[in-house]
Amino acid sequence: MVAVFNSSDDVVALLREALQEEGFVVVTAHVPDIKAGREDVLAFLRRYEPQVVIYDISPPYAENWTFFRLLQDTDAARGRQFILTTTNLRALAEAAGEAKAIELVGKPYDLEEIVQAVRRALDQQPES
Repeated sequence: MVAVFNSSDDVVALLREALQEEGFVVVTAHVPDIKAGREDVLAFLRRYEPQVVIYDISPPYAENWTFFRLLQDTDAARGRQFILTTTNLRALAEAAGEAKAIELVGKPYDLEEIVQAVRRALDQQPES
């Protein structure tokens, strides 16, 4: 299962459709809902148990990067592979050394690039 966390309804729908066409089960949440507390991200991760999470780091980058790092350090996120998307790839790449098990994809990206990143993330998934 793949989770898509993004601020844009259009991007969420586009990624969901592209990944489902490739045979992936996809669940989605909107980052503003998570940050505002309307969606409990930890409960979401426990409920769906996605193997891969596609998370968009959008402006304000520092705030969203901090939120991602806090999320990644939770028990609910442990063992999941993360793919980060962003328009600020250079700044994120500099900070990525602090993160665990992630792949960075700059925007604009093509859908095949995301599908391949999900496949690579699943290949890196530890055996349970």
